[in-house]
Amino acid sequence: MTPKQQRGEATMDRLLDAALRIYAESGEQGLTVNAVTKASGVSLGSLYHHFGSIDGLVIAAERRWMGRLLDELLTALQAAPTSRDGIEAVVRAYFAFVREHPDAARLVHSPYGDRQPMRSGQEQRDAQRARVSALARWIQPRVESGELAPLSQPLIESLVLGPAVAVARRWLSGIHDVDLDEAAGILAERIWLSVSAEPR
Repeated sequence: MTPKQQRGEATMDRLLDAALRIYAESGEQGLTVNAVTKASGVSLGSLYHHFGSIDGLVIAAERRWMGRLLDELLTALQAAPTSRDGIEAVVRAYFAFVREHPDAARLVHSPYGDRQPMRSGQEQRDAQRARVSALARWIQPRVESGELAPLSQPLIESLVLGPAVAVARRWLSGIHDVDLDEAAGILAERIWLSVSAEPR
């Protein structure tokens, strides 16, 4: 990487970090160009050069953290010795991410974060293509071997992640009536029953 590219990366990191801080402190309404340039010390021209708009910056911040979440889920999944262990590892990794990065998790699970896939679902999917492909490579052979139910990858993905997302949203909203450690064990068992080839 050239020095110019390194400077560009550092500038983008400052803008992305500032956007997350402002979102954590002031919510979506606080994410203005003026607030981000003031908090980051980066010029208005640089923000537009790198991200095109404040929306482009927030989309990039959401994708950055969604990518990190997916990386952690895949790492947990690939280290698990069995399919059943993999399901539990994913649920536990999801909740660990939520606990360790609550501000980023709120952005990923925010109405703003939800609107982006609705507007440009395929573009969002393409941005995470390598990670999605890695998940498919874990699921497909297990369907073919009969460990997992003969369902499509999107359905298995939804059955595995949907309950974790719902509990995470509840916890992030400040309703702490669910213990994440306890929920991880219960959900993992219930999810396994829904995706295993021979539920008991």
